[in-house]
Amino acid sequence: MTNTEIRTGRDILRAALRRNVGAMASGTLLMGSYQAAETAVPILLGVIVEYALRGGQLSSLGLALLALGLVMATVSYSWRFGMRILQKANTTEAHRWRVAVADHGLQPVARDVGLKSGEVLTIATEDADQTADIIEVVPLLVSSLVSVVITGVVLAVISVPLGVLVFVGTAAILSVLSVMSRRIGASTQVQQAKVARAGAKVSDLIAGLRPLHGFGGSYAAFQAYRRVSTEAKKQSIVVARVNGVYAGASLALNSLLAAAVTLWAGYLTFQGSIGIGELVMTVGLAQFLIEPLKLFSEMPKYVMIARASAERMALILAAPPLMTPGVEVPGPDGGLEVKGLTHGTLRDLTFSVRPGEFVAIAAYQPQAAAELASVLSVDVPPSSYSGVVRVAKQEIAALTIESIREFLLVNPSHHEVFAGTLRDNVDPSGTSTLVDEAVSAAMLTDVVALHSDGLDYAVRDRGANLSGGQRQRLSLARALAADPEILVLHDPTTAVDAVTEQLIARNVTALRRGRTTVVITSSPALLDVADRVIVLDDGVVTGEGTHRELLGRDSSYQLAVAR
Repeated sequence: MTNTEIRTGRDILRAALRRNVGAMASGTLLMGSYQAAETAVPILLGVIVEYALRGGQLSSLGLALLALGLVMATVSYSWRFGMRILQKANTTEAHRWRVAVADHGLQPVARDVGLKSGEVLTIATEDADQTADIIEVVPLLVSSLVSVVITGVVLAVISVPLGVLVFVGTAAILSVLSVMSRRIGASTQVQQAKVARAGAKVSDLIAGLRPLHGFGGSYAAFQAYRRVSTEAKKQSIVVARVNGVYAGASLALNSLLAAAVTLWAGYLTFQGSIGIGELVMTVGLAQFLIEPLKLFSEMPKYVMIARASAERMALILAAPPLMTPGVEVPGPDGGLEVKGLTHGTLRDLTFSVRPGEFVAIAAYQPQAAAELASVLSVDVPPSSYSGVVRVAKQEIAALTIESIREFLLVNPSHHEVFAGTLRDNVDPSGTSTLVDEAVSAAMLTDVVALHSDGLDYAVRDRGANLSGGQRQRLSLARALAADPEILVLHDPTTAVDAVTEQLIARNVTALRRGRTTVVITSSPALLDVADRVIVLDDGVVTGEGTHRELLGRDSSYQLAVAR
C-alpha cells in the first residue's frame, strides 16, 4: 500500500499486517508451539502422577519423563526464536512508519496537517512504535487462543462441564474487557494529542528563549507551557487509572475462572468422577490458564492503542498537499518576475529582476516583507493568491517543486541551525564546491578560527552554543554555498554589527556576481551595493532607483533606512 492509498488508521494497520505476513506466520507458529508446550506440561505431570499411583510400567513412566523434557525444551526455544522474529518485525515496521512520517514532514510541498513540529515528532516516535505493536499483538493473540482451546478440550475430555466452563468463562471475560478496551483506546488518543501539544509548546519555547528574555516574556511563556503540560499529566493519570482498572479486572476475572475450574475439579474428585492424576492435571491447567488468559484478555487493549496511534499517523500520512506542483522545469534564463501579486498586505505588486542582477527590496512594513518571502519560497500555494510569479519566464505553478527548490532558494530570516558540525550546516548535502568561499563571504571565518576543530566544530541542536549573529551568518553561508541560480535573502544581517554588515554586503556582491540575487532588507550596507533598490510601502511599489538616488530624493526612504 502506497502513502496515497492511506486514508485512515485502519489502512495503516492493514498495510503493517500485510507487509509482515511471513514474520507473523513464523512467529505465530513458534508462539503457538510455545503455548501448546506450556499447556502440555501440567497434562504430562498429571499423566506421570496417574502412572505412579496405578503402578504403571517403569518404561512408560520413563517415556513420559522424556516427553516432559522435550516439552520443556520446546517451551524454551520456541519462545526465544518466536519473540526474536516478532520483535525484529515490530522494530522494522516502527522504523518504516517513522521514516514515512518524517518523509511527509520534510517534503518540499507542505501538507495541510495543522500540527506543529513537536506534535509531528511525537507521532513519528511514540505513535509509530505503538502502531507497530500490532505485529506482535496478532501472533500472541492467536497463540494464547491455542492454549485456551487445548486447555478447554483436555478438560472437556476429563469432564464436559469443565471444558464448557473454560470456553464460556473465556468468552464472558473477553466480552467485559473488550468494552473496557474501547475506553483505553479513546483515552490514549486524547493523551497522545495532549503530550504532542506539550512537546510542540516546549519546542516553540526553547526556539524563542532569547527573544522572550529580551522583553521579559519568559514567565508568561512558562505559564503557558505549564498549563499544557498539566493537561497532559492529568490525561496520563486518567489513562494510567483506566489501565490499572483494566489490569485489575483482567486478573480478577481470570483468577475467578481458574478458581472455579479448580473447585469444580475438586468436587468431581470427591465424588469419584475423576482420579487423582486427572485432578493434578486439572489444577495444573487451571493455574496455567491464568497466564494465557491474561495475555489473551490484554490483546484488545493493545489493539485499541495501536488503532488510536494509527489514526494519529493518518493525520499526517493522509493529509493533502497544500499545492499540486506542475511538471515543467525552468529554462536557462535566470530572471524573476512578479506581476499583479495580491496576498495579505501585498496589493497588485509588480516588479522584475533581470538575470544576473543584484536587487534589494526595501519593505517598510515587516509583514509585507515576510509575505513576499513566503510567496517566493512557495510556502504559500499559488492558488491562494492572485497574480503570477515567474521564474525564468515560467510561472511557478507550472514548475515541479524540485526544480523550484534547486533553481530558486529563499533563505528565511529565522535562520534555522541544526545539530551537527559547522560544515554539516553550511553544506548539508556534502556536494557544494563553494564552502570556503561561502564561509568567507558570510564572515563566518572568525567562528571557524575560534575552535581548533575548525569547520568540524560540533554545533548543538538549534545552534544553542552559538550567538544570534553567528547563527545568522551560518545560515547565510549555507545559502551562499548552495549557489542557486536565483537567491533571495530575507534580512540576512540584522544580528551583526555595522562593520561586519559592510563586509558581508561587499562579499556577497562579489560572490554572487553573474547570478540573480534579491535581498529583502532595510540595511543601508546591502541597499548600497545593490544594482537597484525597489521600495515597497503598504504592499505596493512606491519608488525605484539606486540607494544613493533614493536617499537624495525620497525623504520617507531616508527615514526608513538611515541609521
